Amino acid sequence: QVQLVESGGGLVQAGGSLRLSCVASGIDFSTNNMFWYRQAPGNERELVGFITSIGMTKYTDSVKGRFTISRDNAKNTMYLQMTSLKPEDTAVYYCAAFSTGLNYWGQGTQVTVSS
Repeated sequence: QVQLVESGGGLVQAGGSLRLSCVASGIDFSTNNMFWYRQAPGNERELVGFITSIGMTKYTDSVKGRFTISRDNAKNTMYLQMTSLKPEDTAVYYCAAFSTGLNYWGQGTQVTVSS
């Protein structure tokens, strides 16, 4: 019954902002590190960043200073706040949680940034 459900994707203009959400169920959310990935057409799936159980964050260089990951343990929800969006940010964005032998992925949400 583990489920990760992303939402909040859509079409935005370059320079705009968007906030994605990932709602988790069936896991001990507050003790899990949580991850955001993205995959553009023709590209490999790329790690965007992650947030640890105590709130430490790390980001790939291409989004540093523009994206912010946060979490609300009371709501079992992780967020990805995206600002100053660029066309190259266009991708399907996925939420993930990993344990030994147990990897969970959401269904993805489409983000399209127009120029």
